[in-house]
Amino acid sequence: MTSPSSSVEEARKELGQRLARIRDTAGLTKRGLSEMLGWHESKPSRFESGKRAISERDIRAWCSACGNEDAAEELIETARGIEGMYVEWARMEAHGLKRAQESVLPLWERTQRFRIYSPWLIPGPVQTASYIRALLTTIRRRRALIDDVDEAVEVRMEKQKVIHGNHTFAILLEESVLKYRIGCAAVMAGQLGYLMTAMAVPSISIGIIPQDADRSKIWPVEGFFLYDDETVNVELISAHLTVVQKPELAMYAKAFSDLSELAVHGTAARELITTAIGSLE
Repeated sequence: MTSPSSSVEEARKELGQRLARIRDTAGLTKRGLSEMLGWHESKPSRFESGKRAISERDIRAWCSACGNEDAAEELIETARGIEGMYVEWARMEAHGLKRAQESVLPLWERTQRFRIYSPWLIPGPVQTASYIRALLTTIRRRRALIDDVDEAVEVRMEKQKVIHGNHTFAILLEESVLKYRIGCAAVMAGQLGYLMTAMAVPSISIGIIPQDADRSKIWPVEGFFLYDDETVNVELISAHLTVVQKPELAMYAKAFSDLSELAVHGTAARELITTAIGSLE
């Protein structure tokens, strides 16, 4: 897999290439453009190489100097999207966990096909309220956030209604996820029991990759949500990453396919869950 920030870097480079084409069409050199706008001569180079994010004000100035004001709005929208690809948790959760949960509702609602790989946690669509509360309480304490856990749990449970709509969910878990303790033993037992119940929902497929699977082809990677073939979300320690570049989307789809080949389903998956429940006693 590529580095977590590569999507942002590549998107900035693509935007920079579009800016360069506008400048070239106007017959301007980077030095000439700098002189017109009163910029340091290195500034256009940093924008065109994608090494520096460009502001809306600078995009408007660039397009105006090149006699192509009509291109400004589309470029601004592109730039906004790029800066939304990598959002630090401190920024995303500045107004609490409830607001952060609500921010992804539109994406959930419009997605038809969910592909989810989790090496660490039971993922959102099949979490119990108690598991969610234990998880969000830990996050709130670790990140020193305002206490709106109860409200955030309600939003997260509301999001789960999509599993009964016109959506499909293919979920892959590492077997170790069944053994990572989130909350007390009773919380985990309830969560693992619910996981088996969720397997009976027609729209949900749950596969578990056994710990003794041969990982020669693909080893555990970062957890990710693949929404249709349009977007991937990855939760990092420091930030929430959104991937939209087609080459990288294809890489995540391929990784999901490869991981699926290692997973067991049905009776074999239930046996692993049953064993994990038994280990809690």
